[in-house]
Amino acid sequence: MEKVERIPRWLKFQIPGGAEYAQVKKTIASLNLHTVCMEAKCPNIGGCFCRGTATFMILGNVCTRNCRYCAVEKGTPRPIDVDEPNRVAEAVRRLQIAYAVITSVTRDDLPDGGASIFAETVKKIREKNCTTRVEVLVPDFMHCASDALNEVLDSHVDVFNHNIEAVRRLFPVLRPRGNYARSIEVLKRASQKGLAVKTGLMVGFGETMDDVRHTLEDVRSAGASIVTVGQYLKSHRGAYPVVKYYHPEEFEEINQIAHSLGFSKSLCGPLVRSSFRAEEIFG
Repeated sequence: MEKVERIPRWLKFQIPGGAEYAQVKKTIASLNLHTVCMEAKCPNIGGCFCRGTATFMILGNVCTRNCRYCAVEKGTPRPIDVDEPNRVAEAVRRLQIAYAVITSVTRDDLPDGGASIFAETVKKIREKNCTTRVEVLVPDFMHCASDALNEVLDSHVDVFNHNIEAVRRLFPVLRPRGNYARSIEVLKRASQKGLAVKTGLMVGFGETMDDVRHTLEDVRSAGASIVTVGQYLKSHRGAYPVVKYYHPEEFEEINQIAHSLGFSKSLCGPLVRSSFRAEEIFG
């Protein structure tokens, strides 16, 4: 496997700064919250924070999985914080967020995988911000009873998101403690509930365009109607290497594949992430 070192010219990031950026950081810090923007070292943090929004990461900032591309800290998490849903709702209120995205680390150590905290967070956001739309980006609840996933599915979210992340062929390499079939089943169950179902895929690991098409076929067959596809970027020294940087024209090709498969909405591009412009792609 060859790796590519030079970052192409079309990958340009917005430098963080400005009053909105500072306000988001201050609010997050004052309420002792986490965002995937900061913990995963997202390249879009400048653009999102400067628009006064963020993707909240609940259940702490330590993940029990060891996905080879992710910058989030891995290890033994702290006990859950039962007041966290209240503080997330308060942050949404203070920042006047019209479309809130809630994700989490994976908590295989919890009997319900953290599903109850997801549901409670949605409930508290609804109580304090009655017009705010809510998207949840959940793990696969691998070792939990089916009731755990149902608790999230029944929490009256506007969009249910579960990222497939990697193509089927490379999934076991990149997500050794995940399960491709289980992720497909999560999407399928959300679709059967009648929810708007979303998923995200990263490219640049060495997959082929056929790999991308086959994976998009899988998630579409499972009921996903919204898809995001973005360029994988190495976030820390020990992360999986970037094998290829996709040209914007190749992302347009992927976008056309998504449309041909019947996705109602797709967003594909070098800097696209699962929560990137989430309010726009849903609205």
